Parts: sequence; structure tokens; C-alpha cells
Amino acid sequence: MSDLVLSVLLSLVSAVAYAGGAIVQERVAATSPKAAYAPLRRPAWWGAGGLNGLGALLHVAALAFGPLSVVQPLGALTIVLALPMSALLVRRKAGATAWRGAIMATVGLAGLLSLTGSTTEQSLDGTQRLFVGLITAGGVLALMSTARVAHRHPVVRAVLLAVAAGGAFGMASVFTKSVTENWTGQPLEQLATLLAITGLAGAGMLLSQASYRGAGLAAPLATATVVNPVVAATIGLTMFGESFRYGTIGTVLALGCGVVAAGGLILLTTERIGRGRRAGTSVAAVPHGASPAIPPVVPDSPAGLDSVPLPPRTPGARQEPPCGGWTAEDIRS
Repeated sequence: MSDLVLSVLLSLVSAVAYAGGAIVQERVAATSPKAAYAPLRRPAWWGAGGLNGLGALLHVAALAFGPLSVVQPLGALTIVLALPMSALLVRRKAGATAWRGAIMATVGLAGLLSLTGSTTEQSLDGTQRLFVGLITAGGVLALMSTARVAHRHPVVRAVLLAVAAGGAFGMASVFTKSVTENWTGQPLEQLATLLAITGLAGAGMLLSQASYRGAGLAAPLATATVVNPVVAATIGLTMFGESFRYGTIGTVLALGCGVVAAGGLILLTTERIGRGRRAGTSVAAVPHGASPAIPPVVPDSPAGLDSVPLPPRTPGARQEPPCGGWTAEDIRS
């Protein structure tokens, strides 16, 4: 087996692990709504963390055997793989709109990542790490505050938290690259960055868990999956000397891919909002504890009157004769 084939297989298994972790997180969020960020007493939540960790390890292993231009786009398959896996494992099927949004987000992200190339091996120095770390922390806190204000709109709240989660994961990837580039075999020299990576990864896990509450699977997962590499690519383009392949044409194509990915996210978000509104309308139409109204049976011919059941009579209640008076059939009954 060639290194390229092994890299592709590891990337696919990594995407499956990430998708499985997201499905478990969404199920935990749906069954424990009070524990928004950290349902620590749920073993399934720890299992989701293990699946995400396995996905990360397999992704790193895939990068060791294959080029970044192949491994990174394959990681975007997490969004598409999550939908059939969710239908198979938890019997939750996605509609046509959700599929279109997921495919658009995946294609756009894969194209964007495939067009991003690295020209030099650079890393952030101490001042730059502190600067981007503070910006990331401020952005995450701002998104969390905005999501708290939007608590009456579950899907909007979920997307905001998913953006924060993707940003945290993306910056953790940036710091990981900086550590690997400057690694000297002395962990104490990189202690602050290692702590920052741990904090960002933990925050991303907690924020992604909270994003699944009341918003389903597709919209939060797609948002976090797209934002994560976009944040890392933005840092790479601005601070690592990276650039888009094929010059001006590659830049235009990358912008187009970004628009496609954003359109997919918007489609997923609006689809989930529309579904929530339809569900709210159907619940509001029927009072709590009441059965839906059954339309009266209207026969299409006089002979059909014989099959229409008579209304129940209350014992002891005096009944008024109809307009035409009592009939012999009424008296006998």
C-alpha cells in the first residue's frame, strides 16, 4: 500500500470518527438539556470526546503519510458522512434541503483548502501568540455573550456557539503548528503554548457540545467544521507566509469556494429555523392535552345517513324534538 493510499484511508476514518463524535454529542445534548456545556456525568459525552480525539490523531497520522492538499479537503467530508450515519444510528433522516446545504458546505470547504498552499515554514513568536490568543479569547467571549442574548432563537444561538467552537479549534491548530515548528525537546520552553492548546481544545469541545442543544446536528456541525480550517487558513495567509495556489486565478477560485461554503451554511441554518417554526405552529394549533379536531362525516347521499353514528345521549337529559317532530324510528330507539 502506497503512502498516498494510506493517507486517504486514514483521512476517511478520521472523518468517520469526527462524525460519530458529533452524533453522540447531539444525542447527549438532546437528552440532557440542562447540562448545556459539560454533561460530565454522561459516559456518552466522554465517549464523544474519545471519538474526537481519535479523529484528531488519525488526521495527524494522515498528514504524516500524505500531502496537506489531499488530507485537509478529505477532512471536510465529516459534514456529509454525519447525515447518513445519523439516519442509520439514531434513525434521524435529513431532508433534501439539509443535504444540499451539507454538500455545498463540503464542496466549498474542500475547494478552499485544496487551493491553500504553504510557501514557507514559519511559526508565531511569543508576542504574536499572545496577540492572537487574546483576540481569540475576546472573540469567543463575545460570541458566547451574543448567544446568551439569543437564547430564544435556538438555531441562531447554536450557530454562534459553533462559530466560537470552530474558532477555538482553529487557533488550537495554529498553536500546535507553532509548537511543532519550534520544538527543541524541552517541554518547559513551550509550556505556555501547550497550556493554551489544552485550553482552546477544551473550550472548543464544550462550546460544540452546547451548540447542539435544540438545533439538531447538521447546522452546528457544518458551521464548526467550516470555521475551524478557515480560521487556521486566515492565520496562515496573514502570518505564516502562505498563499493561494495558481496566483490570481487561485485567489478568485478560493473566494468562490468560500461563497459556496457560506451558502451551504446559510441553507442549513434557514432549513433548521423553518423546521422549528413548522413544529411550533403544529404544536400551537392543538392545545396541550387535547386531541386534534376530527372533521364531521358528511354523507354524499341520503342513503349514507344510515351509516352515520348517532350522537351519544346524556342519561336523564330532556331531548327536544327536531323541527319535523319525532319519528317512529326515534321513538323505538
